[in-house]
Amino acid sequence: MVNELQLRVLPQDAYNEQSILSYLAREKGFQATAVRVLKRSIDARQRTIYVNLTVRIYVNEEPETQLFEPIVYPDVSERPTVIVVGAGPGGLFAALRLIELGLKPVVVERGKDVHERKKDLALIRPEQRVNPESNYAFGEGGAGAYSDGKLYTRSKKRGNTDKILQVFVQHGASPAILSDAHPHIGTDRLPRVIENMRRTILSCGGEVHFETRMTALRIYNNKVIGIEAESSRSDWHELPPSPVILATGHSARDVYRWLMAHCIETEQKGIAVGVRLEHPAELIDQIQYHSRQGRGKWLPAAEYSMVRQVGGRGVYSFCMCPGGFVVPAASGPEQIVVNGMSPSNRNGRWSNSGMVVEIRPEDIQGQTMLAFQEELERQCWLQGNRQQTAPAQRMADFVNGRLSSDLNPTSYAPGLIASPMHFWMPRFITDRLREAFRAWGRQKHGFLTNEATVIGVETRTSSPLRILRDGETLQHIRLQGLFPCGEGAGYAGGIVSAGVDGELCAEACREYIVQS
Repeated sequence: MVNELQLRVLPQDAYNEQSILSYLAREKGFQATAVRVLKRSIDARQRTIYVNLTVRIYVNEEPETQLFEPIVYPDVSERPTVIVVGAGPGGLFAALRLIELGLKPVVVERGKDVHERKKDLALIRPEQRVNPESNYAFGEGGAGAYSDGKLYTRSKKRGNTDKILQVFVQHGASPAILSDAHPHIGTDRLPRVIENMRRTILSCGGEVHFETRMTALRIYNNKVIGIEAESSRSDWHELPPSPVILATGHSARDVYRWLMAHCIETEQKGIAVGVRLEHPAELIDQIQYHSRQGRGKWLPAAEYSMVRQVGGRGVYSFCMCPGGFVVPAASGPEQIVVNGMSPSNRNGRWSNSGMVVEIRPEDIQGQTMLAFQEELERQCWLQGNRQQTAPAQRMADFVNGRLSSDLNPTSYAPGLIASPMHFWMPRFITDRLREAFRAWGRQKHGFLTNEATVIGVETRTSSPLRILRDGETLQHIRLQGLFPCGEGAGYAGGIVSAGVDGELCAEACREYIVQS
């Protein structure tokens, strides 16, 4: 007999098969021989913490040997080519889907592979500078590879998010991401998964070219027929005429400028800008789990999600990283940008989250969103003594308009410098943040505290513009053969949604090739 049940269990009964089997026998009278968790989520709204489970139980039956049907990727070495610009999640999932559809992807990535890229990230702290072609934004895996690897998305209406998770598992991610409510691979494990995805592309006859930067689109009779590129690699060769999936990520500002200079239609879009807020992880555990003991033996590091309307704009937490680190996420000189990440076990001393304010184009009249982002990042760099030392302030001092005389210990490796962020950041951002912090401090006792640190600035929550494309074909409105894709094109917001959009662009590209 095979049956599915909804269970509500204590944490000690929720995280291994034997405990769940014992619970089923003790509380439900099922003498199951095996159990498989289909969905798992934590309910921490009350003082007693429960875990909600959807399980499939097997009585005198053996569970299926596979959680899902793995994809068989064919050889495409002699098939028509498609150029994919960018090896982030949008580009990688576009490439894998192209292979499924019988097309040969040629992936062009300005940064380095995940292993070489890691060496450049390690140099940011001692050298206090960023390699503009190999950093937390550029390189194999994109911005998500070394900034957390969270797989939670609300964009389920646009495509098959379950398939995205299954492809990750097929390439080495933990099967737990298929059942967890907020799936997370972890920055320590995601690079190996990304490397396996690259190996699949290469083994099927696709190409991947690192340290190769697109400098222009090749356009003939209003049709994109390829790219021009600069490469430091000896294996680089002239690419055949091909349609282009443009999946460059939200930080490829040189691409944005080229598009605008050549009248490729774009539009301004809203973004969210603010700070990173870092608390001791133990404090967040105590607040979220309503206990001085914090998470205890069975619970994971606590997450939170905050949202509030202040002055007609949303203020909310973004990319919350329990037990994680704040990282330097600039992509060029004279910038400071911060982001967050967590390893798979989320066992770090601190927890952090972006705390951001919704910004609309009308809020910064006379300036583009891109220029606004750049100016704020430069001001942050100036406050940081023209290095990657980030300006920071204790949380309560920020709310009360006081300069912090000293700062808390931090996970941010390049270091912090005390700065009156309430003073030099735009008032329409800081005033809303301060009001939201006060409100959340009233809701969650201990949240508003000088044990927490506000670190500047968080600006790369999404693309500052959208590359216009047709809603049916996903091609650029005026240019055949150009498929703007993912977060950098303004059509996604995270790893999973970028992966979904990559697959959709691959499918639209195939239709274009068939009809051409």
